[in-house]
Amino acid sequence: PLATSFEGRHGSVRYWVKAELHRPWFLPVKLKKEFTVFEHIDINTPSLLSPQAGTKEKTLCCWFCTSGPISLSAKIERKGYTPGESIQIFAEIENCSSRMVVPKATIYQTQAFYAKGKMKEVRQLVANLRGESLSSGKTETWNGKQLKIPPVSPSILDCSIIRVEYSLMVYVDIPGAVDLFLNLPLVIGTIPLHPFGSRTSSVSSQGSMNMNWLGLTLPERLEAPPSYAEVVTEENRQSGLAPVAAFDDFPRALQRPLFAYIQEFCFLPPPLYSEIDPNPDQPTDEIPSCPS
Repeated sequence: PLATSFEGRHGSVRYWVKAELHRPWFLPVKLKKEFTVFEHIDINTPSLLSPQAGTKEKTLCCWFCTSGPISLSAKIERKGYTPGESIQIFAEIENCSSRMVVPKATIYQTQAFYAKGKMKEVRQLVANLRGESLSSGKTETWNGKQLKIPPVSPSILDCSIIRVEYSLMVYVDIPGAVDLFLNLPLVIGTIPLHPFGSRTSSVSSQGSMNMNWLGLTLPERLEAPPSYAEVVTEENRQSGLAPVAAFDDFPRALQRPLFAYIQEFCFLPPPLYSEIDPNPDQPTDEIPSCPS
């Protein structure tokens, strides 16, 4: 695949097309036109949808005095993003030292250039944010603090001469000491997150819940259904047959509400079918039948 067009400090990736028109007895006419190439990176792939997290701790020492540790833990929802998106940062910073510290987060772009067996690297700041200052014994929690990605070039990962990578650095600025930092890798893609990408896990979990009935087992022996006489008593059967006479006076019957007939002719359902006959000795002609 063609590498994405890119302009860097020590090198570039450019594309253009040339055309020449040769005519007898005239000088040739030449034309050159540049164009841009994007190597598409789909951030909906599983490797780019996986969360990124890390934890670090640092203890400050000053001569013979040792203060408490400074701990940092951070997490982001996924590895792949597109320009214009905001990264939600979940972090917890605990300051048990005697110094005032400041939590911060930045996005860095790293350009690596390879030529003649040598490599040059350039690191540029893309975006940053600052948290509240923490005094000794204080803790700060980021519940989805947002850092927006500006318009930047997508990552270049498959080019042999130029490589462009991104990373999110969540760190604690410690005055007079080396900062405590966490590096979380990022991939800037060209195909944004699918609107249903975040719902895949929830839909699958709902499907698994609805399929729990597959684990149910049937009883070893099927119970025989009750007889028709046990379900429908003689009183219910006679009350169900009574409205039939109402159709003898058809004009008068039309003046009554239609739903009254629907309710009166609502017989109880027959018993469930079973291959086991609960009354094998009873003749079939003694079972009452439903009138037509």
